[in-house]
Amino acid sequence: MNHQNFQLKVTFSLIASVTAVLFANHAIAAEKVIFKYQSFRPSISVDELTDLAETGKVSQNLNFYFNQARQNPETVRSILTKEVKAEPVILDRVLNSRVGELILDRIGKSVSTSSGKANQQALRSAIVLSANKDNKVSLMEIIQNYPTTEVVVDGERLAQTYQQLYILAENLQRILPSPTSSN
Repeated sequence: MNHQNFQLKVTFSLIASVTAVLFANHAIAAEKVIFKYQSFRPSISVDELTDLAETGKVSQNLNFYFNQARQNPETVRSILTKEVKAEPVILDRVLNSRVGELILDRIGKSVSTSSGKANQQALRSAIVLSANKDNKVSLMEIIQNYPTTEVVVDGERLAQTYQQLYILAENLQRILPSPTSSN
C-alpha cells in the first residue's frame, strides 16, 4: 500500500511538472512590441500588429505611429508577412554555430529583448519556433514567438532584417543537406 501511494505521488508530480512546463512555454510569448524609429518609441500590442499583418486593419495607435514615422502601413505589412522557407532542423544546426551567432547578432540589431540580454537565445528560439509550424519564417511570426513579454523592433531596419532572413534561408538550402536526404 505504501509503495502504491509513493508511485501515485511520483506519477502525479511528473504529470504536474510536465503540465507546468507546457503551460509555461505557451505563456511566455511577446505581448508588446516597442518600435524604435529615431527617438520615437511607441509601444504596440502584438495583437494590433498581428491584426495589421493578417487583415491590413490599422488601429488608431498604429495609424498615429505610422504618421509620426512617415511609414506606409502596407509597406510595413508586406515586410512583416513575407515568408522565407526554412527547415527547422537545419535552422537549429546553423543558428547554433559560429556563423549562426553572427547572423543572430545582425538580426538582433533589429529585433531584440528590451534589456538587451540573451538576444541570441531569444531570437534563435523565435526563429526555430516560427519555422517549426510550416517550414516558413516571417518577421511577424518571429515577433509572435519571441520568448519574452516585450520585444524591441527597429522600424528603420525592418526591410534589412527581412533581407538577412531571406539570405540565410536561401544559403542554408545550399550549404547543408536536407535531414531527410540519404547519404
